[in-house]
Amino acid sequence: LPSWHAHPDVWLVLGGIWGQYLLAVRRHRGRIPADDVRERRRTWFFSLGMLTLWVASDWPVHDLAEGYLFSVHMIQHLLYMLVAPPLLIAGMPPWLLRRFLAPAPIRVVFRFLTRPIVALVVFNGVLLFIHWPAIVAAQVDSELAHFAIHLLTVAASLIMWWPVMSPLPEMPPLSPPGQMMYLFFQSLAPTIPASFLTFGSSILYPAYAAFPRIWGISVHSDQLVAGLIMKLGGGAVLWGFLTAIFFRWHAREERDGWDALQLQHVEREVRTELTKR
Repeated sequence: LPSWHAHPDVWLVLGGIWGQYLLAVRRHRGRIPADDVRERRRTWFFSLGMLTLWVASDWPVHDLAEGYLFSVHMIQHLLYMLVAPPLLIAGMPPWLLRRFLAPAPIRVVFRFLTRPIVALVVFNGVLLFIHWPAIVAAQVDSELAHFAIHLLTVAASLIMWWPVMSPLPEMPPLSPPGQMMYLFFQSLAPTIPASFLTFGSSILYPAYAAFPRIWGISVHSDQLVAGLIMKLGGGAVLWGFLTAIFFRWHAREERDGWDALQLQHVEREVRTELTKR
């Protein structure tokens, strides 16, 4: 592994966001029951999301991704796109989100960007943009470009996940069938850049060809593995969510259907008793 060295910018940015969140939650807890399980669960989800961002942004993932292996760079981006954002949204209390969305211009823009079609276009446009060879080269050459691209990636990913996981009743998520269709289309888009990486015979990212080789992994093998990680790893996460949504929807439909039948049965019994009287 590359020798350890500190990334104080990562600690400062992520630690500051996490600390502000915990402070806001602590102040709010005086207004809710002490045994509110949902609030504690949200805190854990948000903390796991921040921990995921920290793992992806610090040593050794950051160092391997930005100076050695494009395959680790792909793992880093999957953490930014498909792991951290749903955890962060699951950890955001509605009252805190309403504070962020209180200014009308921010609320209008956010509502537009999180429409399902718009969110798909924005996310996949960003996905193709950040994997353009010139952008990848700029990212590894400039710390400012590197930070901006990662910020753009996380922001676009939060927008993409919103139609599936929105916690706001006034901006509700899609219905379960809509969520499954949405994630199905989302699972198709990354196969395009993944195919170029997996089946391409030329080196798409010369910047990584110039980096030192470690662990005996050639440039071409590194590129092939990156494509497989994007296609198989990304597909596994999206289809895992899709499957969970299906089974949860099926269980709810069975439960609600059983309740409806029970209510109909009770109603018939009441009517029968009234008729007898």
